[in-house]
Amino acid sequence: MTADRITPGPVVFGEVLFDCFPDRRVLGGAPFNVAWNLHGLGQAPLFVGAVGDDDNGAEVRRTVSAWGMDMSGLQQDPLHPTGTVQVRIENDEPSYEIVPDQAYDHIAREPALKAVAGREQAILYHGSLALRHHQSRHTLLALREQLRARVFLDVNLRAPWWDVESVHALMHGATWVKLNEQELDALVKDDGEGLESKARHCLERFGLQALIVTRAAEGALVVSREGRMLSRSAPPVDGLVDTVGAGDAFSAVTLMGLMHGWDWEEILDRAAGFAAKVCTLRGATSQEKGFYRW
Repeated sequence: MTADRITPGPVVFGEVLFDCFPDRRVLGGAPFNVAWNLHGLGQAPLFVGAVGDDDNGAEVRRTVSAWGMDMSGLQQDPLHPTGTVQVRIENDEPSYEIVPDQAYDHIAREPALKAVAGREQAILYHGSLALRHHQSRHTLLALREQLRARVFLDVNLRAPWWDVESVHALMHGATWVKLNEQELDALVKDDGEGLESKARHCLERFGLQALIVTRAAEGALVVSREGRMLSRSAPPVDGLVDTVGAGDAFSAVTLMGLMHGWDWEEILDRAAGFAAKVCTLRGATSQEKGFYRW
């Protein structure tokens, strides 16, 4: 799938890191994966993050440059290492051991504000993991203020790096929120029964335009401010390898749809289809440009 490029593309803020599997390393981090996929889909994202002044950081820069992504928002931190995560796959699902105090925890405010100049109409995408440290959190809040943009919050709760109050504060400032069923249960206490009740409660409490809930093999649903609720089953995956990055793939196509004004039926269908395609990869992304045409 391709589409006409819209300028400016989204500003994607957050972590870039290496996912270290038992047998290999893969460049990743949820926001970085989203930016990588958006670039593959022709959407001209600007990734704002940080790497260390180390071999891993140099590898990130070489890889990003070779992919052709805009590197103006990628900072180099001389004091902290490029991020790493230890990943284990159990029953086809990833589990993570996230290392503290990494370069992405220290994304600096002024270089970030300089990098986003001219993108005031762009959607701002961010997760929650990179905001565990006050420096990156303050930089993100400064970007929100300068851009005054519509915000897509992709919740990614990773113990022990989150608390309910902090995530709720981020949700209050968002336009759209995406999370999974377990994250919805952790963040929203509702006397009503069932997923739909919790989703509607969350939408109303935080004043969102839409709430997207991913449900792994059961697909996804969206509840919108207009009162609609749509759900889609997950398509079958021919040649499943792993599910790493499926949620990030879903987010990238959802952002693309929001940029282009697709309706929610089309967004859900296309996002689920691309997420299923990513499940045929080892890891979250591909360096083959042809992968992004389907």
